[in-house]
Order: sequence, then structure tokens, then C-alpha cells
Amino acid sequence: MGKTGLALGTVLLLAASALARPAKNGSKDASHVVDSGTFGVFVNGQRVATETFSIEQDATGSVVTSQFKSAPGVDDASQSSELQLASNSSLVKYEWKELSPARVEAVVAPDGNFLMERTNAPGQKKPQEQPFLLPPSTVILDDYFFVDREILAWKYLATSCRRDNGQLQCPVNRPTQFGALNPHSRSSMMVSVEFAKREAVTIGGKQRELNRFTLRNEGDEWSLWLDDQFKLIRIDAGNTQVVRD
Repeated sequence: MGKTGLALGTVLLLAASALARPAKNGSKDASHVVDSGTFGVFVNGQRVATETFSIEQDATGSVVTSQFKSAPGVDDASQSSELQLASNSSLVKYEWKELSPARVEAVVAPDGNFLMERTNAPGQKKPQEQPFLLPPSTVILDDYFFVDREILAWKYLATSCRRDNGQLQCPVNRPTQFGALNPHSRSSMMVSVEFAKREAVTIGGKQRELNRFTLRNEGDEWSLWLDDQFKLIRIDAGNTQVVRD
């Protein structure tokens, strides 16, 4: 990136082709996993939760699944989500479920020219509906699922960077804005992403050279580090740190 450049790989192809590409065997239903793993979530150096995620794609689009579980000794919290994206990266459906301490379910999907969130909670006779005047291209940024930040970073790479002799070149410190929706808080926002620099970062006691990006939203600033395969390795936000296991 910048003067250094990155080799284009499967992950960028996924982003640049709007998170989908035809299966090699010609089968419409064939799919493959683009990325999967776990993130450890730390607050003030203490591990408080683990997110387990998978990003899978086929000829029609991509499915991002995630499970968030609090660590032993921490207030019980268990959540799951599934993000479905079309071949042009537009939202097909986003569903999240809170399994504990309460049982709540919500679904966000396009409804005409806007997005609709429908929430089911204990004691409700019918789902609560809340419309958002947002297009299907809106980015989902949920509170509990950090893999959403990886998807956003890929969108930035696809829309704001260019290929140069087989490598990826991104402008330095030039933010690109995206419209985003946080289904948990039922709030929309504008966020920006920009490439900062390549730098040496210590991960698991070993030093690695990674690509640093800055994500800003509503006064908050997040630092995101991606490796040369465009996989999210670490996030720093104040006293919170998210690290790939």
C-alpha cells in the first residue's frame, strides 16, 4: 500500500467483485470459505469475550456468520448473527439473536426504497418495526460482531484503492465515507475509513508488518490492522482491543 503495495489476493477479489465470484466447477450452489477464525476481545488487558466467525461465498453472494460469547467470570452474554450480501455487496438480510441474558431476535432487510428492522422480544405480541431511510448498500456495523469491520475494510479497498502492476495502492490519510447501520442500537451513522500506513505491530509476542487503517464514527476512532491477505488481525479502540487468535 502507498509506496509499498500489496499483492492482490482472494480477499480483494471478493471485495472488488462485490463479495462474490462464480464457482470453478460451474455449480451455482458451490461455496467456499474466504475467512474464518476467532477474535479475542480484551478490555484493559483482560479477555472478556470471544467472537467466532466465518465468511463464505458462492456465485450469488456471501454469508457472514458470527457467534459472540462472554468469557467465564464475565457477565453472561451470548449473541449470534448472519449477514447475507448479494453479488453487488448490497444487503439481502441481516439477522441477529441474543441468546442470553435475554432472548431477542431482530432482522434487517430491504423494504422498497429503505431498510426495515423487525424485532421480536419476550412479551411482544407482534414484531416491532422501525424503518430507516437507507439504501441496501448501507454497511452493517453491529456492537458485538467485529467481523463487520473486516467487511467494511474490504469495501474500502474495493472502492478507494487501485491496482498498479498487480499490487494494491491506497491513498494515504484520505478518508472515504460510508453510510452504516447499528441494528443493536437501531441507529444510523456516517463512518469514514482511511489508509494510514504500514507498520510493525507485535501480535502474540511476534512482530509483524501490517497495514493500518483508521475507522471513525460519531467522535470515536478505531485503528484496524490487516495483513497482506487483507484479513483483520487487530483492532484498538480506547481500552478495548480485539485480536485474532
